[in-house]
Formats: sequence, C-alpha cells, structure tokens
Amino acid sequence: MKFTVLSEDDHSLARTGKIETDHSIIETPVFMPVGTHGVVKSLSPNDLHDLEVEIMLSNTYHLYLRPGTEIIHENGGLHKFLNWNKSILTDSGGYQVFSLSNMNKITDTGVNFRSHLDGSEHFFTPEKSMEVQRQLGSDIIMAFDYCPPADCSKKELKRASRLTEDWTRKAFEYIESKSNVYGHNQTMFPIIQGGIDPSERMKCLEQMLPFAKCGIAIGGLSVGEKKEPMLDIVELLGKNMPIDQPRYLMGVGKPTDLVKAILRGVDMFDCVLPARNARNGQIFTHDGVINITNSKYTHDTSPIDQYSSIEFATQFSKSYLRHLFKVNEMFGLRIATLTNIAYYFDLIKEIKNEINNNTFVKWSEEYLQNYDN
Repeated sequence: MKFTVLSEDDHSLARTGKIETDHSIIETPVFMPVGTHGVVKSLSPNDLHDLEVEIMLSNTYHLYLRPGTEIIHENGGLHKFLNWNKSILTDSGGYQVFSLSNMNKITDTGVNFRSHLDGSEHFFTPEKSMEVQRQLGSDIIMAFDYCPPADCSKKELKRASRLTEDWTRKAFEYIESKSNVYGHNQTMFPIIQGGIDPSERMKCLEQMLPFAKCGIAIGGLSVGEKKEPMLDIVELLGKNMPIDQPRYLMGVGKPTDLVKAILRGVDMFDCVLPARNARNGQIFTHDGVINITNSKYTHDTSPIDQYSSIEFATQFSKSYLRHLFKVNEMFGLRIATLTNIAYYFDLIKEIKNEINNNTFVKWSEEYLQNYDN
C-alpha cells in the first residue's frame, strides 16, 4: 500500500492525500461505509459504486461467526463473496469481543468469549485475528488490540496499553511470516490505545511506531468519554503521528465530528451512524438533521435534500419518505440510507475543496456553527 500527501492546510493539521491499494485509489480524507455482515444494509455494491465509494469496512468478529471464514474462503475471499472490486478494511474483532464484557475473559495471550448468537465458546489471540483477516483477504487489516472502557481504572488502562503492544507485535510477526492468500497485498494498521490520558496515549503511540508501515489508527475513543477530551487526544496524536502515513480514527462519527477531527489531522473514518440512523428515520441533509417520522413532514412536499448529489434525495418528497416509514416499506430505508451516506460523501468532497483552497478553517467555523447535530 502507498500513501501520498497531496495538499496541506496552512492554518490547521488538515490535509488531502491518496491511498493506493491493489484494488483502488482512495482519496483522503475518506469516510468508509460500514458493512458489518458484508453489506451496507439495504444497499448493493452498485449503489456504493454510484456513490464513488472506494473502500468499505467489514467486521471480522461477525464474519468469523457467520457465515464463517471457511465459507468465505470457498467463495474466493471477501471481495468475490461480496462482489466488491474496490478496497476493503476489516477490523480485528477486538472491539466487539471486549464489548461483550459479561461474556468474555481477557488473558495475557488473548480473549475467551462466548458468541452473542448461540453462546458457543471461542478464543481469539492476535495470531487468530490475523489468520481470520488473512482468509478474508481484505486490503487493510487491523491489529488485535485491547479497547478498554472509558471509565476504566488507571491500572486497567495501563494493562490495555501493555497488552495492545504485546498483541500488536505478535500480530505483526504472524502476518509478516505468511504469504498472501489471494495474490494481493495486505497492510496491517496498529492501533493506539490509552484512553483520554495524554501520557498513556503518547507512550502507546511510541510503542506502535515500529509496526506502522503504511497507516496507523486511533482506537478507544467515542466509547463514552466526553467530546472535548476526545478531541484533545486526537489533536495531540495528530501533531505527533507520522506525517507520511494515513491516520485512521476508528468508529467516528457525526458529520461535525469528522470536521473537527480533520482539522486535527485525521485522514480516515468509519461509523455505522449514517446507516443506523437512517433506519430510525434520522436524515442528514445539507439543511440540517431531520427526523422524517415527525408529523410536521406529513404534508411537506419539498425534496428530502434539494442539494444532495443523489436523485433519490432530490426527486422524492419528505412527505413520501415519511409515508414509507409509516407503512414499514423497505424502499424507505433504502432512500434514507442512500441519502445519509451521500451526505457524508458530499461533505467530504466539500472539505477537500476547502483544504485545497486553504479556506478550510474559516469554512469549518461557519459549518460547525450552523450544522447542529
């Protein structure tokens, strides 16, 4: 994988760049739609192509449990299984495993956990996570890390950093010793942990640098901490992470979160929020966030989002979309999901233009003041 910085903002840490994998060229900043089970709910690969998506994210934990890596391997890997010829990033499964706090046991060598589906027992080690992702054949794979909760003790925070370093080393050594399964290159991103403790974050950053060959991630944020401490950590790391590698902020977030993080030097994002919120009737538009099930849209014949880059949002009215939600029509979920993800891509495109014109800071101030979400 190759990363090139294309432009830098003179007044912030924001920048544009280009990631090249064996499957696609990805312009940054980039938002990666999340296909947890190998699909962005209600959307097809053609929909993603039409939105000019160059990379999507899939979930190692869920694909490992169902349908299982053996079935995906029989299909020729995740790209062929999904009929997706662009890039794929898979997470390590660590966050999902650790979120099952009442169903897991963390040891120095890995994590014993029970499936949330049937209660079956499994053991994930750094090597196991790498082997699963290797069989999936994703372009970017994430190191197995320990993501501690926001309210954990200082002792547990230090333990998380220690295990993350140890597990990342094991993951790196394992993947370096194995040949590629499907003939294309895979790049592993190490993950910086450390909660909202600046010294712990900086220590973990230093520990991860030997394993960061072309990309590094910030994990363990947006897990319950307050917004300002999260942004302080992002800014601290943005000033100290390698400038010649893409920086990935995991699991974030709202449109305003993306703007704030890009100001602080982040290049890559993923979040289930646009698709998940769409299913609950929350629509991101260029005029702000709307809740389409609200009765005030019953007679609203205006377009869902007149400034959207997709026809669904400009052709159909708010009244019609509300009707679809009220009668539980699947087409409503499809319109809402496409509209939300298109808004994220429209936003990223506008941000790139502002960075290139060296006007991003001023633009961001106006955006953050006006776009309340």
